[in-house]
Amino acid sequence: MDTKHIRISDYDYPLPDGRIAKFPLAERDHSKLLVYDHGSIGDDIFCNLPSHLPAGALMVFNNTKVIQARIHFRKDTGALIEVFLLEPAAPADYEQMFQATGCCSWLCLVGNLKKWKEGRLSRSFTVRGHNVTLSVERGPEHHTSHRIDFSWDCPEVTFADILDAVGELPIPPYLNRKTEESDKTTYQTVYSKIKGSVAAPTAGLHFTDRVLKAIDERGIEREELTLHVGAGTFKPVKSAEIEGHEMHTEYICVHRHTIERLIAHGAQAIAVGTTSVRTLESLYYMGLKLAANPDLGEEQLHVGQWEPYETDAALTPVEALGHILRFLDRHGLGSLHSSTQIIIAPGYKYKIVKMLVTNFHQPQSTLLLLVSAFVNGDWRRIYDYALAHDFRFLSYGDSSLLIP
Repeated sequence: MDTKHIRISDYDYPLPDGRIAKFPLAERDHSKLLVYDHGSIGDDIFCNLPSHLPAGALMVFNNTKVIQARIHFRKDTGALIEVFLLEPAAPADYEQMFQATGCCSWLCLVGNLKKWKEGRLSRSFTVRGHNVTLSVERGPEHHTSHRIDFSWDCPEVTFADILDAVGELPIPPYLNRKTEESDKTTYQTVYSKIKGSVAAPTAGLHFTDRVLKAIDERGIEREELTLHVGAGTFKPVKSAEIEGHEMHTEYICVHRHTIERLIAHGAQAIAVGTTSVRTLESLYYMGLKLAANPDLGEEQLHVGQWEPYETDAALTPVEALGHILRFLDRHGLGSLHSSTQIIIAPGYKYKIVKMLVTNFHQPQSTLLLLVSAFVNGDWRRIYDYALAHDFRFLSYGDSSLLIP
């Protein structure tokens, strides 16, 4: 199959607005679960997920945490300007960014940009009893985003404090509603830890402590990695063929221990969510790069959009992961920090992910392409079943377990 010439119109299906879940269920783990098992399709309740998983397997979760990435400013004219944080610019490291005091810079989308040609915007508020004035200035344009320079006048306050005080959680645009206070809890996974995403890894929203406990009791190992989900996850495919679609870059962190556990499990994993899939599959191609050139740095391990389709996959997944482990040892690193732009579409051959827990995705989206590749093109039968059996769709919707 010539992946680049896939027509996105072939991945369309009817999704009435009424089938999009605008709010989550009161109990996360009571959502419906579609089970696709080697071509057979049935349904269950999510809390029963562990009974469908093989004992002794390895399950991988994305522990990223959604940040309150929308900040609003009002000009003297009354015009409302929205600054939407995409990724840190200075400092570029997420952890350092959230601890920054006094100033920092982000690459951002700007709403109502035509009303903010120049000048500084400011707003004042209180954080833990401190009066703070936050100011922003426009920097140079960067592709479709702008560099925005933030400064504030209270050294006791970090940028994380500022976001907690005035930031707004960015729920998906297709919900067509304003963020509510409840979203601060319901739009985070129960295991979220590392701040940085502007969208939730939504497959994880169904998990509760009792489901995680049942997974443990079944002898299934759990590992976590971090991929910070970018706003590009909602970027529609506007080109007729996917060759014309530019995938967004996302930043990943995988600990040494997780690489070791993957190797111990023969480089086979159950992935929770498409973000975990993209991270795990990217590791294989990072290992290939290191096999060819052990002297590469972390930034040079970035996986380009089309690399999997243009690279000779000459190593087994275990061998590829072994090269990453030796890279970490050579540099005395406890974790791998890099980035990926991988697009997974029909024609892609999965290396590490053997089962997938995921929600139901938008028509004509790159995530639907990923699912199609995973189930060997059988996506339409799955989605027809979900539509016919009253499954709820998208971020706050129901879940599926896919076993190809």
